[in-house]
Amino acid sequence: MAVASAVAAQDRIPSHCIALAGPVQTGPERVWPAGFGDPVAQDSVRISYIDHATFAIEASGNVTAVTDYTGWLGGADVVPDVVTMNHAHSTHWTDRPDPRIPHVLRGWPEAGQPAEHRLDLGAMLVRNVTTDIRYYGTEGVEPDGNSIFIFEAAGLCIGHLSHLHHEPTPAQYARIGRLDVVFAPVDGTVTLDQPSMIRVMKRLRASVVIPMHWFSGQRLERFLDGMQEDFLIERQGVSFTELSLDTLPRQPTVRVLEPALLP
Repeated sequence: MAVASAVAAQDRIPSHCIALAGPVQTGPERVWPAGFGDPVAQDSVRISYIDHATFAIEASGNVTAVTDYTGWLGGADVVPDVVTMNHAHSTHWTDRPDPRIPHVLRGWPEAGQPAEHRLDLGAMLVRNVTTDIRYYGTEGVEPDGNSIFIFEAAGLCIGHLSHLHHEPTPAQYARIGRLDVVFAPVDGTVTLDQPSMIRVMKRLRASVVIPMHWFSGQRLERFLDGMQEDFLIERQGVSFTELSLDTLPRQPTVRVLEPALLP
C-alpha cells in the first residue's frame, strides 16, 4: 500500500501554486514546471504567447481560449474551446476558422450591430468591450470595429486589447473593469501610439502587462523604456507563464514573453 501511494505521488504533476508558494520571486530563480497542454491547477491560468497578437489561455478542466486567432497555431492539432478575432488587419483573424472549434467570437459589427459577447464556459467567462478603429490611409473611423476581450478565470481578469486605436473612454474603462493581466500592442504606429499606450497601462493598473504586436525588438525596447519608471521589467526568455491570485507580483510588472508556435 505504501509503495502504491509513493508511485501515485511520483506520477502527479507538481502544483505550480506550491512551486511558487510564499513571496513571488523575480529573476532567474523562477521555476516554470509545465508547458502548453499540461494540466492547470484549479486556481491558476497558463498563458502561452504564440505569435503577434495570438495567445493561448488555459484554465482548469482543459478549457482553452485563443486570442486574435488566424487559423495557424503551429504543428500541434489543437482545438480551442473558444477563439476571438478582430478584423483591423488580416493578421488578427481568419475567414476559415477550424470548424471543430465550438465558439468563434468575432469582435466587429455584423448586420450593422456591434459585437456583444458573454460566453460562460464554466471555468472561464469571455466577454468583450468594443472600441473604434481607423480605416488605413484615410481619416475614416469604423465605430465598434475592435473588441477588447476579457477572460475571467481562476479569479483573474485578463484583458486582450487587440488592435486598440484610441484610449478608452471613461464608459469603456468602466465596462472593462479590473484587469489583473493585460496584453498590450506596443508597435506604436498602426495601433495606439506608445505614449498613449503607456497612459492606458497606468490607468488600468494591471499587475502584469504582457507586450505583444512588437514588429521589432527596437519598438519593444522603446516601450519598456517608457514603462520602467512605474513597472518592474521581467524577462525570463520563455514563451509562457502561469499565474494565480496568490502569485501576482506585488509590484506592477511588465512580463516579456517570447513568441513560440505550439509544437
